[in-house]
Amino acid sequence: MWEKNYREQIWAQFSQEWDILIIGGGITGAGILREATRMGLRALLLEAQDFASGASSRSSKLVHGGFRYLRNGQIRLTYESVRERERLLKEGRGLVNKLGFLLVNFHGDAIPAWIFGAGLTLYDLLAFQWGHRRYDAYDIHDLCPLLTEEELIGGFRYFDAQTDDARLTLRLIQEAVRDGGAAMNYTRISQFLTTRSGEVRGAAVEDVTPEHIGRSAEVKAKVVINASGAWADDLRAHIGCRPRLRRLRGSHLIFPSTRLPLTRSVSFLHPSDQRPVFAFPWEGVTLLGTTDVDLGEPMRTDPAISQAETEYLLQAVQYAFPCQELNYHDIQATFAGVRPVVNTGKSDPSKESREHVLWHENGLLTITGGKLTTFRLMARDALHRVRRYLPETKPSTRNHRVLDEPPVDVYLPEHLTPVARVRLLGRYGRDALDLLTAAQQDEFTSVANTPALWAELRWAARAEAVVHLDDLLLRRVRLGLLLPRGGMDCMESIRRVVQPELGWDNARWEIEVKTYANLWNQCYYISPLISS
Repeated sequence: MWEKNYREQIWAQFSQEWDILIIGGGITGAGILREATRMGLRALLLEAQDFASGASSRSSKLVHGGFRYLRNGQIRLTYESVRERERLLKEGRGLVNKLGFLLVNFHGDAIPAWIFGAGLTLYDLLAFQWGHRRYDAYDIHDLCPLLTEEELIGGFRYFDAQTDDARLTLRLIQEAVRDGGAAMNYTRISQFLTTRSGEVRGAAVEDVTPEHIGRSAEVKAKVVINASGAWADDLRAHIGCRPRLRRLRGSHLIFPSTRLPLTRSVSFLHPSDQRPVFAFPWEGVTLLGTTDVDLGEPMRTDPAISQAETEYLLQAVQYAFPCQELNYHDIQATFAGVRPVVNTGKSDPSKESREHVLWHENGLLTITGGKLTTFRLMARDALHRVRRYLPETKPSTRNHRVLDEPPVDVYLPEHLTPVARVRLLGRYGRDALDLLTAAQQDEFTSVANTPALWAELRWAARAEAVVHLDDLLLRRVRLGLLLPRGGMDCMESIRRVVQPELGWDNARWEIEVKTYANLWNQCYYISPLISS
């Protein structure tokens, strides 16, 4: 998708005026770029780090209606979410997939089972379907034999969906670029360009890639949209706006599927504070999450789980699945993300609203909050708010697809399983054909025991704007989360495939490997020694 010299091509266009400059390459910015290109706008997206390097690669991987938000009375948010979930399931097959849930009730739960039942009834009605069912303790245990029997009193089955959040973000950006948009990672905003009256009309930017460090330019635009998520207040500070956000960290543990083999998500209330937690299968591993705590430290690109959060999640998994005897030594990896919510001062972070907000201040439109599932609605709201600055814009329609239809005439190697075929088309859409063409004969096999193919590594290195090794292993192909030691044991095999595509000499490769290993150990792993 991105040519080898894509950065130079885009940089050469900076001298032209854009209709929209979008700051932030997460799911929100990606959604805005996609909708803007459909409306015929000249749209440019700039990301200070890598695409999806913030919360959009660190979410709970769920495309869900927000059942838990019903508890807080956020019915509108839930309604919008379930409708968007159904749309993404239909259009994103292979990337957005249906996932069964068990909502488990234990003796001592603060919320009675009948309330969950009433909530699920409303949940299904909002989606115009009936998908939940009540089970007694015996049947729930039959559906998930790993569950403890001692305190189990029953539960419910229902359905939501899951995705690879980083790949969803990247697919949106790629489809927007194919439609005439432009997107560039590792391009930082240093200051805003303003008119004499103080209205924002562009930004001064810096290239922070190793090859072009210090290169700078000015980008002028009729509209500037701040879609930088948890960094939104930092950008607003450039124009003198006071902070309005509360930064909450949500952290997850990753276990090998052999240690916690689940076929569906299991959700239950934590025994210590009655917050919902869940464990579910994803890409061949099992995720356990999530925490919800105030960040309490300076914002950084790669946050890390704390020891207290690790102990909290281990307590939960040991409570629900005691027969597995899980401990620190079983944790394969961790990840933490920071979600921005409007700060209303609630003592319980979980009670803060997850609905998105828009602030138009001195010509800068900020959109923040919200959730992964509703990115399209957020994009439409943002573009509607700035429509008056773009009078020549084509009208937007609700009827177009969220994701482009993948090609139907792609030849896929016969030895690939049906699941692998659907997965490739879902993750890469119209780029699937080019990926297959680029692959060598022996690259349609899996990397270790993951669903990822060696062909995906080659394609990502060749055409997906990889600047650093962690872009490749933590976001393009998720080996850093799916393999022990972040994939370090496979590094020589990875090197043979991707180093020629990346054009790195041996010195650059060694620097990247060392930097990646340090990052993984500091931010994606927690040593068992911490528990001693």
